[in-house]
Amino acid sequence: MSDYKRIESALIHGGIYGDEYTKAVNVPIYQTSTYEQSGIGETPEWEYSRTGNPTRAALEALIAELEGGKSGFAFASGMAAITAVLSLFNTGDRILISSNVYGGTFRVLDKVFSHFGIGYSIEDTTDIEGLESRITDDVKAILVESPANPLLTVTDLRAVAGLAAKHGILSIVDNTFMTPYLQRPLELGADIVIHSATKYLGGHSDVVAGLVVVNDDKLAERLAFIQNSTGGVLGPFDSFLLIRGIKTLGVRLDRHVENAEKAAKFLSEHKAVKNVYYPGLPDSQGYEINKGQAKNGGAMISFELYPNYNIRKFFKSLRLVALAESLGGVESLVCHPASMTHASIPYEVRQRVGITDGLIRLSIGIESIDDILDDLAQAIAESEE
Repeated sequence: MSDYKRIESALIHGGIYGDEYTKAVNVPIYQTSTYEQSGIGETPEWEYSRTGNPTRAALEALIAELEGGKSGFAFASGMAAITAVLSLFNTGDRILISSNVYGGTFRVLDKVFSHFGIGYSIEDTTDIEGLESRITDDVKAILVESPANPLLTVTDLRAVAGLAAKHGILSIVDNTFMTPYLQRPLELGADIVIHSATKYLGGHSDVVAGLVVVNDDKLAERLAFIQNSTGGVLGPFDSFLLIRGIKTLGVRLDRHVENAEKAAKFLSEHKAVKNVYYPGLPDSQGYEINKGQAKNGGAMISFELYPNYNIRKFFKSLRLVALAESLGGVESLVCHPASMTHASIPYEVRQRVGITDGLIRLSIGIESIDDILDDLAQAIAESEE
């Protein structure tokens, strides 16, 4: 970080700040598809907005700085970002993935990249010794989420990065749930960081975007080629919205986490709640590991009610918390992973990794925590049978 030491300032002043021509404090929206060139054979800085756009470039520089990387890439969605990263691999390659990852990641591997001969294996990435035993000659990468979606499973990112480096393969971390404000995987040794920027980075449920950051020039060159060749780039207006969202990431996440810690405690003490999954609880799986690699437990919580509570009634009874896909917005959202975010994962696989039909995923917003807890309490009470 250039003239400042703390990420709270980098969120606002990082990357390409303002506009040199007009001295505007915000990067303008360069809503253009092409750029006039001075002559034939004279390579311009800007030529076509799929290849590069000044607003998008400002965002890419910002996320690279925040993650402590060399190069950032902005895409039209989180899945476009993941697709670009997976396009680094060749026929016959295999990727090890965490046992609970976003359903879209599983789907694109299982239904799209499988057609190109790129395989995957679902592994318990919390078991480093067991994970190493699964690395064979065809394995070229380990892709993890920590905390993972939706069971908030914590993986030791330093250990995974070290393992990948030892075997000459790539370590890829989806950092959507934590953002660089709470966790910086590149600093822990990871090779590639991915974000669904739709979530906390945008923060207002009004933009769909994906980001990738790398710390290696050769990887950056390959990803730049893939980004330009496949064309799933983020437009200038959405890039502007994302820069604007990132400016308030620190204050938003402080409130998100404050609320989540209180909500997790409330749920863990409620007689109707069978299990709570939240890495900020001292008795949670991976608590100490998470403390060593992240600022706190984040703002995502999953939980299960006892069988005598009807989750359909629970969802119907919510008044403030909205039943919806996605997460990370200022509003509290709840979803049913088995039928929504992870429906593309086969039933038997969901059961094996613990994504039960009774699992509820909660994205805690920045509303009054008292209103959030009141809504959860009344919905739980209404669902009792």
